[in-house]
Amino acid sequence: MEQPAAPGRSTLRAGIVQHRSSDSHDLDPFYDHVLAGLEETLDAHGASVFVLFEESADAELEVYRRWADQALVDAVVLTDLVDGDERVAACRRAGLPAYALCPAPPADVPAVVVDDADAMRRAIDYLAGLGHRHVARVSGPSHLLHTRARTVAFDEVVTARGLRGTTVVGSYGTASGADATRTLLDADDPPTAIVYDDDLMAVGGLRVARALGRSVPGDVSLLAWDDSAHCRLADPPLSAVSRDVRGLGAELGALLLRTTTGDVADVLQAPAARVVTRGSTGPVPAA
Repeated sequence: MEQPAAPGRSTLRAGIVQHRSSDSHDLDPFYDHVLAGLEETLDAHGASVFVLFEESADAELEVYRRWADQALVDAVVLTDLVDGDERVAACRRAGLPAYALCPAPPADVPAVVVDDADAMRRAIDYLAGLGHRHVARVSGPSHLLHTRARTVAFDEVVTARGLRGTTVVGSYGTASGADATRTLLDADDPPTAIVYDDDLMAVGGLRVARALGRSVPGDVSLLAWDDSAHCRLADPPLSAVSRDVRGLGAELGALLLRTTTGDVADVLQAPAARVVTRGSTGPVPAA
């Protein structure tokens, strides 16, 4: 990913609050890579990033108030945005510039924009190209903007291609993916392909498919979202909707360095995602 020019040295201190997956004490691999790219870019210019983990929205808002009152950070990075996200207003009230990683940034919020709709279209086009006519999706929480963008795109491309589409809402994490996959595969007319909104849910789905005696990809193809070591080390390795996630963090870091030193606030478009094919996807099974 090509990074915008950044100043030489900076005393910038950025802050980001993250939430752990619903059934794990580990940071979601997506945000692990985003943070790695962000930290690497800021560190190269003498800047830094504070990372805190909180369990609730109220606790997160309190963090921003404390950061502002104690002058601990100069800017905040927001992810997992929702409609009318109160964190944006809270940061403005506290005098903290906010930056976002999202599909559609609020007005006047510098952001790295990720086209989740295009990525979903690529995912379904890929599975349809393998002959799958009943494609299911295990989504993330429906209130998130990036989930909504993917949902709209999924419904549109399924309809346009004359496919049957089924969606089960999950909450990220392996247990959520396992539960949703069991629901889908235990149905009277199960899908022949499933796309997941993250890699951990896909790993959980793979475990359940094998436990139910389903061959992957002989009976059902599984497609993860956001490539990771979890996908590469699975058996079989999981095909994935992939983008340079570490590069997204690097873009965020460069954007922070530019706009907090007097440059015009900007919105950067992340490169398009692609489908990485591995052993978990294949042609639709014979009738």
